[in-house]
Amino acid sequence: MIQRIQSIWFFLAALTLILMLFLPIASKEIAGTESAVYSSGLFQIIAGKAGSPFKILSFLPLLITNIAIAIICFVNIFNFRKRSFQKRFAIVSIILIIGFAFWCSVYAQKLPGGIEGASFGVGAYLPALAILFVVLGIFGINKDERLIRSAERLR
Repeated sequence: MIQRIQSIWFFLAALTLILMLFLPIASKEIAGTESAVYSSGLFQIIAGKAGSPFKILSFLPLLITNIAIAIICFVNIFNFRKRSFQKRFAIVSIILIIGFAFWCSVYAQKLPGGIEGASFGVGAYLPALAILFVVLGIFGINKDERLIRSAERLR
């Protein structure tokens, strides 16, 4: 059923992946200029100048992947009638999130001066949190399967 706990876990996984669009993965300050890596690109903020950060480099493939994985996690909520398919879809989501996290680390190295001395933002830890939510969703699916098997035995 759609009101089961795994629906909440998959929704939270999708929400954390959407938050990656707005939170920095890594940032570094060099000579009064702060550079930050988001999933949408590399942004630069010049100290002393008022204004918004401007995009230096765009990471369109990473952005599309981020949105696609969030959509996959969200769509998995509505596969509640096919629990085995929902579980396989969740495992595929975990693999995609691991690949996405690795890809984010590759793009984080595009910071000026490399990744040495950079501070990691909240966005660097969100893929791990999304994986945790998907794993908890799989546990919820397993719990539903056990409940249904026990109900069938009682019939």
